[in-house]
Amino acid sequence: MSRHRILLVTYPAQGHINPALQFAKRLISMGAHVTLPITLHLYRRIIHLNSSITTIPNLSLTAFSDGYDDGFLAIDHTVADFNLYTSQFNSRGSGFVTNLILSAKQESQPFTCLLYTLLLPWAPRVARGFNLRSAQLWIEPATVFDILYYYFHGYSDHINNQKETTIELPGLPFTLLPRDIPSYLFTSIPSPLSFVFPYFQEEFHELDVETNPIILVNTFEALEPEALKVVDTINNLKMIPIGPLIPSDTSFSGDLLQVSSDYVEWLNSKPNSSVVYVSFGSYFVLSERQVEEIARALLDSGFSFLWVMREKEEDLKFKEELEEKGKIVKWCSQIEVLSHSSLGCFFTHCGWNSTLESLVSGVPMVAFPQWTDQKTNAKLVEDVWKIGMRVDDKMDEDGIVGREEIRKCLEVVMGSGEKGEEMKKNAKKWKELAREAGKEGGPAEKNLRSFLDDMLEENA
Repeated sequence: MSRHRILLVTYPAQGHINPALQFAKRLISMGAHVTLPITLHLYRRIIHLNSSITTIPNLSLTAFSDGYDDGFLAIDHTVADFNLYTSQFNSRGSGFVTNLILSAKQESQPFTCLLYTLLLPWAPRVARGFNLRSAQLWIEPATVFDILYYYFHGYSDHINNQKETTIELPGLPFTLLPRDIPSYLFTSIPSPLSFVFPYFQEEFHELDVETNPIILVNTFEALEPEALKVVDTINNLKMIPIGPLIPSDTSFSGDLLQVSSDYVEWLNSKPNSSVVYVSFGSYFVLSERQVEEIARALLDSGFSFLWVMREKEEDLKFKEELEEKGKIVKWCSQIEVLSHSSLGCFFTHCGWNSTLESLVSGVPMVAFPQWTDQKTNAKLVEDVWKIGMRVDDKMDEDGIVGREEIRKCLEVVMGSGEKGEEMKKNAKKWKELAREAGKEGGPAEKNLRSFLDDMLEENA
């Protein structure tokens, strides 16, 4: 029988479910049993596309209806739609989790603790109702947590002041520009995901009412040493690095869209470090003009490229020309691509999962952040870790970044000049440090074991 019985609750988005599945895998390897409640829509997709996940020992996937069994993608809906969906998800999700906790008690197999990802302020409230210890799985960098913590604790005017040339926050060893701040914090400026702001606000309020709140962060000590200590000095809140949470193989990846794998044969045919991998995540759809500028930049650069292109972005006048030089796919196993010897750089939106996967693979980046934490991640990539170059966000009147700027960045990162070589050298250094942190018996495992042991003691 497992010593630990963990209830792991995740927001129903791929950027949340992927690290949550990796976290579940880590917990199971330490002898825990993990119960992972997910929406019926996600459950159906998982068993259809990767049914082996449902047969993993000591992992219980339990499905519930959020009222949107055909799925709900926030970016395709209005703020009112999102608020209605969130209300339904919160109500049904909290009710389902409550029943899971009750059933576990009745069966004399109570949960050790409840762990939850972002945008779930009801999760710790449910746990407190049962005197069940909870902790948050923070799936963004520690630096972003610090920025949000300061924002909701007296620094909102300082951060929101767009006239400031630099933003300094206590404990962070670098300054920030407005372009480095998560986009949803600028409440006066329209943002596609500004409606998540009140949910983060509520989430940080819940941390304030916790006795000794714990944040398990998908990062590692060497990567963000100062950022991990910021809140320790001003509150009882404790941040514990348990990352990097990235798949070591593709059998437990949680990727929910799989098509073909002929891209591997294509990569095999390319010289070492010669291919640009292009992917902008699961949600954001680039405008037709921006896709065209990126395409022209890739063609003008002369580099081979593998581009994961969403269906809404595929209507290009010169797609045939692109396919002569590169390869366009709807899906690929990202960790498999980034680990391939032919990869020279990753042209990325800088979502945290993608950033970590690139870092662990030792692949330099061209950062093209669009919103949310991506802007802060791009700052870290370029200025702090020095493993990439950020596309200048000087846009034309239509909000488009031109092909010349994109091509310039690609040529610097892929090139053999001093700056490109420095990025490659740094990428190799961070690759070794990331793997050292995540290896069996390494710091991440030790930190997580210590956390679990503390939970057992509290429940004794």
